[in-house]
Amino acid sequence: MTALTEGLREAAERVHAISLTCWPNQVYCVRDSQGKAMAEPNDEMVREYERLGWKHAGFTRGYDALMNRWNYVKDLREFSNAGELLASYAKNTRRNVKIARNSGVEVRRLNRSELNVFHDICELSSERQHFANRSLDYFERVYDAFGDKAEFMVAEVHLDRYLQSWEEKLAKFSKDVERLERSLEHTKYPDDVRKKLDTAQKNVESARRRIEDANERIARDGEVVPVAVGLFMWHERELVYFSSGSDDRYAKFYAPTALQHEMMSRCLERGVTRYNFYGISGVFDDPEDDGRGVLEFKQGFNGYVEELPGEFTLPVSKLRYGVSDLVHKLLRH
Repeated sequence: MTALTEGLREAAERVHAISLTCWPNQVYCVRDSQGKAMAEPNDEMVREYERLGWKHAGFTRGYDALMNRWNYVKDLREFSNAGELLASYAKNTRRNVKIARNSGVEVRRLNRSELNVFHDICELSSERQHFANRSLDYFERVYDAFGDKAEFMVAEVHLDRYLQSWEEKLAKFSKDVERLERSLEHTKYPDDVRKKLDTAQKNVESARRRIEDANERIARDGEVVPVAVGLFMWHERELVYFSSGSDDRYAKFYAPTALQHEMMSRCLERGVTRYNFYGISGVFDDPEDDGRGVLEFKQGFNGYVEELPGEFTLPVSKLRYGVSDLVHKLLRH
């Protein structure tokens, strides 16, 4: 640490820097999915940085503009296949993966010429959640710079298959209604049959509503609709879920959940044992927090939290840094 700090200071002095800032990729505290500490925080690490002259920005919460201080992670070492992985999720998340699968959701990689699809779906989320989307040019540069280590993925709803599945279900439910109506004429247990008939009739109505909805969606959006996207960065040690977007009109198809399950399953195939869901706000006890939806979505996959120490700044020119720091403090007040 001493050698590294001195080397950085000397390099910064050569280019006449006022200060330099770093965000150590070291775990300060491991927490469970609900934010409870599972071990003592590494305060000694923070003291070591401060002893060497680094100034700590504090233990912040919320989303940082540059680097996350709070990450949500899933350890994949105990799973050998996608079935075991699926079984580890929370009940609702397991259900949502299955709904997506049965609703014609499929995941594939986008090529460079399709990055406008990625950008446009991210734009939908940025408008809804009030954050700035990256430009299409930025995504193209990431694609060119990282090659196969950056995968732009899309989850598409195949509405033609979705429609077909509900038409088949309607035929089955209709036959159930006919069979139960005939049975009602001679059964010894009419009350039981009426209950089953009522359920079958409700199933018919539900199937008809789904078919009507599917036909409306196809007329408006086409038979195959991209509804969720994600940028995933591969490393030997982990796969990072970097950025994403989704079309809220297709929320009940649970395409983002299918996307996460697919990429974790690919980790198992490649032997990558760590899945990094990336940033959360670090606020666990406020249901009104802006990051609550993101937190609950990630918690559904039953991972854990890594709290990093955050931002450290090393003054290089102490006089100029002191003046700059004072000006920033005055401007804040």
